[in-house]
Amino acid sequence: MKYDGIVLVRIDDRLIHGQVMTSWLNYTGANKIMVIDDGVAADPFIKSVLKGCIPANIKLATFTIDKAVERINRPGAFAGDKCIILVKYPETLYKLMQKGIIFDEIDIGGMGVSGKRTKFFRNISASEEEKQMFRELIAAGSRVYCRIIAEDSETDIAKML
Repeated sequence: MKYDGIVLVRIDDRLIHGQVMTSWLNYTGANKIMVIDDGVAADPFIKSVLKGCIPANIKLATFTIDKAVERINRPGAFAGDKCIILVKYPETLYKLMQKGIIFDEIDIGGMGVSGKRTKFFRNISASEEEKQMFRELIAAGSRVYCRIIAEDSETDIAKML
């Protein structure tokens, strides 16, 4: 589904870092970043660190999955904004999908090796469970691709799964 005002939905376990700031903010013209992560939303210290990493003219909001569903479904929630949605894990977008939030496009920007993850594409790693979540997100209507920085070309992951 197309949500007016959302200019990028990105999975990046680093959330806000140099590539997001320099490449994606410039490319999208975003004026708002929405971080959806239950752990981050509950951690005042991490929220303050993230706030300190963005330019003063960019708004930052952190949401739990449930609060994000309420916000995204609110009519006109992003009116007049250009919002980047950042999540750490595919599971967050999978849970949003289960609650009826399906994004047209999902960019995989950074998923490092950890736990059961193995190398998937360039510096992107994914577990078998995460790959299955990608399959289901694609089946639900999302186009899922890897694009590390805005200047890169997109690599559709559907055929890699």
